Parts: sequence; C-alpha cells; structure tokens
Amino acid sequence: MKAIFTVALTLNFALAVWAAEKPSLNVTDFGAKGDGLTKDTAAIQKALDTCGQNGGGTVFVPEGVYLTGSLILQANTTLQLAPRGFLLGSPDIADYPVVNVRWEGEFREGHRALLSASNAANVTITGGGIFGPPLPLGKLRNPRGPVVIELTGCTNAILENFTTQYQQLWSIHLLFCNNLTARGLTIRTVNANGDGIDVDSCDGVLIERCDINTGDDAISLKSGRGLAAQNLSRPTQNVVIKDCRLQSSIYAAIGLGTEMSGGVRNVKIQNSILSGRQNAIFIKSRDGRGGYMENISGENLTILKSPTFIGIDLIKKGIQATDPVPGDVEKWPLVQNISFKNIHVQDVAELIAGTNVPAARMIVGFSLANISGTCSRAIALANMTNVNLSKITVTGFAGALVSASNVHGTGLDDSAAK
Repeated sequence: MKAIFTVALTLNFALAVWAAEKPSLNVTDFGAKGDGLTKDTAAIQKALDTCGQNGGGTVFVPEGVYLTGSLILQANTTLQLAPRGFLLGSPDIADYPVVNVRWEGEFREGHRALLSASNAANVTITGGGIFGPPLPLGKLRNPRGPVVIELTGCTNAILENFTTQYQQLWSIHLLFCNNLTARGLTIRTVNANGDGIDVDSCDGVLIERCDINTGDDAISLKSGRGLAAQNLSRPTQNVVIKDCRLQSSIYAAIGLGTEMSGGVRNVKIQNSILSGRQNAIFIKSRDGRGGYMENISGENLTILKSPTFIGIDLIKKGIQATDPVPGDVEKWPLVQNISFKNIHVQDVAELIAGTNVPAARMIVGFSLANISGTCSRAIALANMTNVNLSKITVTGFAGALVSASNVHGTGLDDSAAK
C-alpha cells in the first residue's frame, strides 16, 4: 500500500509540473498587430501551431481587434481571448478554405470555420472577448459559408465565457464530439439559418448558463438526414441544457430535428427561460427521415410570449434527403417518452400543438404535469399512445383544455387533466 501511495504522489507531482510548464504564448509575440486592419492570420496560426507542437498550453489574444481568416486549434490547446479582444473574421472568402462539412444533415463542401478543430482532445476556447466573421459571409451557400466555431470529432472540449455575433448562418457547430461543455456563452445572430449552437451526432454535451438570442433555433439537436445518416447511426445523446436563457426571433428556442435520422435521445432541459417566435420547443421531422427521438424531458421551465410551448410536426418539416429512408412505417421517425413537468407559461398562444403526427407511427409516451400560467388555446394532440396529463392549471384559454384525436392514455378529459 505504501508503494502504491508513493507512486500516486509521484505521478500527481509529475502532472503538476507538466501543467506548470505548459507554455502560455501571446499572439503579439508572433507578430499579431490587433489593429483591425492588418491580417493577423499567419501570426495567430503560428502561435497555435507552436503551442500544439509543444504538447499544448494557452495561446493568449490580448485587447485589440484581430483581423483573421480561418484558424485551426490542435489538441491540448486553450485559446484565451481577453475581455476587450475581438477576433474579427476576414471579409475575403479565400481566407476560408473549402473542406468537407455536414450542412443541413448531409456532407458537402463548405468553407472552413473561423475557428476549427478536428479529432483533437482537450481543446478550450475561453475568455470574455468576441468572435465574429464578417456578416455578409453568412449568406453564402454551395459551398456553405464559414461558421464561427466548428469542432469535429473532438473529445473533452470546453467553450466558455465568450460572445459570438453573426447572421444567416450557424454560430457554433459541434459534430461527432464527445464530452463537451458550453458554459457562459453569449450568442447573437439574426436572419434565417442563424442557429446558435448546433449539436450534431454528439455524445455527452452540457450547455449551461448561456444567453442565446438568434434568428433561427437557439439550440438545435441534430444527427443527419436520410438513409446514410440512419445507417451511420451516430445519435446526438446524453445532452443536458440547464440554467439558460434561450430566445429565437424566427423559429424555436430549442429545436429537435429536422435532421435526426441518426437519432436523438436522452435530452434533459432544466431551469431555463425559453421564448420562440414560433415555438419554445419544436419537435420536427418528416417522411424519409427514419431515426428516432426518445427520452426527451424538461422541468422547471418558464415560457415567455411564444405562439406555442411545445410544437410537434413530424409530417412535413425539413428538406427531403437525397437518399430518403424507405418503407411505409420506417420512413417516419419513431418518437417516444416525451415528458415535461413544472412548467410556467406566460402569454402563450397555444400550449401544445401536437396534431401533425403520422398515424402510421404514433408517438409512444407523452407526459405533462404541473403546467401553470396563461394561454389562448390549450392542448391539441393526435396519434399518440401512453399519454399522461395531470395538474394542468393554465387559464385564459378558449375552448376545451384537451382536444385529442386517436390518442390513448390518462387525463385526456378536462377534469382529469386538471
């Protein structure tokens, strides 16, 4: 036992020494100007490469405006942007090489992100500064324009305490990542396709204390579209979203789908304030997707001024895949075990809009409990089984509390739901 204790102490000491010796590099020492006029791409990339070649460490970007093209982070690297630092994307599209990306559920050509990392462990992007490509690049398609941050195949990544600004394109795209934390982010986008964080075929994601206000879904959970994505079988799973303020000026605060052919499961949404132009939470898909969405839960949520608390459309949302999933039943997504409790809604037009569900593949397991507040219309459901509604005490609505077609379960009449 003494020998084991001695070995443990020695190992811990060695790790502490290694951590202390990890270099901290300042980009200005590599020639970065930070004047907003000079392109600092080469200088910042040299600092990042040097850090990676030395086994990792911190690359520090001090106060200033750093005009740069696409940058690549390596394993064990922390990019720290000072609170008054601004990493401004170059307006020249040539500064963002064309690579293979997954865009709207399928792999195709796209310009590399302002910040990217591939198959890198222990990447951290932090600091109180601002990241943003020039706004016109967000409208580019075929190939897709550069997103702000794109991590692919990364493990143990951390994104924390910075701000992104963009329009007409995703800000942060996470693909095939494991064990990732996004914490304390402020994200602002405008116009369609301006998602905040896209979680795409990732396993083990924590999003906490983020303030996201976007022109599309504030957070979108995806896993590809079509038969190729279903066969790849890389679900987005084990996701926790908590203590966030999420708002969309066009679509949903949280969107599940439409690209979900690889599956979306084990998602928890907790202690957050949500507001969407169309839905606070939108479960969306269509024929040809296949796949599944299961074990989706929410609790202790406040829903503000949204047309719908939960919208469900599994029939006609999204672009059809180039290789749609075949079959009369299998072409539809399997959706099961959806549950929400302890929800307060304020000035919501429709509490639950859940009628666009294919009869060929009913939702199995839909639960609501302890729902209070005000709405203009209440609950409309279709093609569901194992439904459980209880303690629904909303007020201000016209018509029936529960309207159901081909729905089986408990609490489906007004008095039982209350």
